Amino acid sequence: MRLDLVRRLARPANAASRTERTLHRTLPYIYRRLGGGVLARAAVEFLAFGVKQAYACIYGALLLALILATRFWYPEGAALARYDFLFLAALAIQVWLLAARFETLDEAKVILIFHVVGTAMEVFKTAAGSWVYPEESFFRIGGVPLFSGFMYAAVGSYLARVSRIFDFAYSHYPPLWTTWLFALAIYVNFFTHHYTIDIRLGLFAALFLLYGRTWVHYSVYRYRHRMPLVLGFFLVALFIWLAENIGTFARAWSYPDQADGWTLVSIAKLNAWVLLMIISFVLVSLVNRPRREPAAADR
Repeated sequence: MRLDLVRRLARPANAASRTERTLHRTLPYIYRRLGGGVLARAAVEFLAFGVKQAYACIYGALLLALILATRFWYPEGAALARYDFLFLAALAIQVWLLAARFETLDEAKVILIFHVVGTAMEVFKTAAGSWVYPEESFFRIGGVPLFSGFMYAAVGSYLARVSRIFDFAYSHYPPLWTTWLFALAIYVNFFTHHYTIDIRLGLFAALFLLYGRTWVHYSVYRYRHRMPLVLGFFLVALFIWLAENIGTFARAWSYPDQADGWTLVSIAKLNAWVLLMIISFVLVSLVNRPRREPAAADR
């Protein structure tokens, strides 16, 4: 297998939004200021990657910032409970993303499905004692404040947006029907492992069987890159785990071992986030159907 992980584009990557077009107008200036050459090209590509990633995760970043800010500065005894404020703020962010055309209506529908899927699991898991939301609220179902569903929506929003911004395409992508069955098995196991055996190890074996040969191809600025899709899954899950630590530090929710004070969330939770993130990835693929990379003919 050739190790051509990077190949030059004939022209800059597509810039669909005003923010991306502004970035692409700015990057040549930065390149010249850096003196040109190989290192300048690498620095510009890296900068474009970072800015576009931040742009893709704007929903989750705003929600996480609100969670952290309200932990320290939300007034005690306010008429509107902190969780209810977060719910209304998350709803406003979602409306803004649609109004500003950061998300399409079709993407929002799929994100809503993941929101409902996540909330249903939250209701079950809190009832089972897996974690708890320690504060009171009006907008809630059982022990679950409704803002929690938007944390799942934020993951779906990121995956939908990043696939457009970086122009994702794939080689060796598995048949769609197998990915749908795989996502369903993951979701069912989140419930059934409380009563029967946990098939998580089998699910990870299936993950590598289905996606082990899959590469995701993406454009940053001047270059087309590729990486193993499974590696991408784990990298995204790692950042979700980091965000989870910020969320629990801000007392948005807590695990049983954090009852006497905040501690770092176990790294073992990373495997749950990998599997849960795949559910969102598969749901997003219902709208942004995986495209085959034209130049990635099986090699």
